[in-house]
Amino acid sequence: MSTITGKAPSFLIVDLTGKAVARLSTAPAAEDGREAERIPLFGSVYEEVIRTQRLYQETTGQGQRVIAPVTNRGDAIGLLELLLPVDPGEDVLDEVEEAAHVLAYIVITNGRFTDFYTWGKRSRPPTLAAEIQYQLLPSSLSCEAAQFTLSGSLEPSEDLSGDTFDYALDRNALHVSVTDPMGHDIDAALAATVLVSALRGARRAGAGLAEQAHRADRALVDHGHGHATGQLLRINLHTGRAQLVNAGHPWPLRMREGAVEVITCEVDHPFGLSEFASLPYRVQDLDLRHGDRLLMFTDGMVERHGREVDLPALLKRTRSLHPREAALTMTSAVRDAAGGRLEDDATAMCLDWHGPQETQRHVSSGADPQQTSAGRTKQQP
Repeated sequence: MSTITGKAPSFLIVDLTGKAVARLSTAPAAEDGREAERIPLFGSVYEEVIRTQRLYQETTGQGQRVIAPVTNRGDAIGLLELLLPVDPGEDVLDEVEEAAHVLAYIVITNGRFTDFYTWGKRSRPPTLAAEIQYQLLPSSLSCEAAQFTLSGSLEPSEDLSGDTFDYALDRNALHVSVTDPMGHDIDAALAATVLVSALRGARRAGAGLAEQAHRADRALVDHGHGHATGQLLRINLHTGRAQLVNAGHPWPLRMREGAVEVITCEVDHPFGLSEFASLPYRVQDLDLRHGDRLLMFTDGMVERHGREVDLPALLKRTRSLHPREAALTMTSAVRDAAGGRLEDDATAMCLDWHGPQETQRHVSSGADPQQTSAGRTKQQP
């Protein structure tokens, strides 16, 4: 155990946009509130550390500056930054990396009891609709296991449209959903609440995909919250069998061996249309093989300004990126095409399938699709 003491340690949390980090301080805030220091990620060393998941060090006039990723199972929570008084050895850097990994667990655990981290993630106070929509998203936007890597990204519109994505991992299966209610602002947020809650309730009760879809459909009809499109996916972790329900939703894309194709599955009626209430939802098999990348998304990715983005080509260009960065790149491209003012939410969920035969992958950091060893980056003085 090293006796070297680091100076000026700080924790930088990745904000909800995924495009900046906020430096969180333990100093007391002023009575009228105090904004956290926000640093744009693009082109910065912080972006490099998050993208590569490699510890970074450089010599400064105050000592060795070290930045380590704070990540758990692919969820890039933030960064640990500190100064070391001397050139550290490998054992010291190992301890810094371990401390950063432990910090990830601390943040996850303490997040149940405080709004501090949620406050740090937000660059501006959300509207009521946005507050509801954010609470419907999974607490971690990324997840890794031996068999898969998964991440979602949501670019909200000016007048929120209620897009959501969700996932759950149990002993035998991975469950994934992407949903898109009709409407905007608080109406869309309330519809999304009914929809996601119905899906989660059915899933947690052990219902199959068709029954989950049926309960979501009935919930929107019974409570008068309009209709919504959606896709439900279930993958057996032991056999690799993938099944899908498509409720009026855009077809997903699959990339296999460098080629991108549209999965032209059967399309059933959207959730919440009472005139179709007697029609069952069909559970379809989805061909998913080792090495495939699957992209599920809402219509905001391909309609309106989304039409200006060649999504299949962008999926192909981002193949070398972790699904976390790939999903963010794709939703950001749609937002950029709209000049930063989306008319509809743009949501994408990116899944890499490694196969049921994978049981021993290292999944604590989430650096790249292949999960190669992390290594370190050292800036020469």
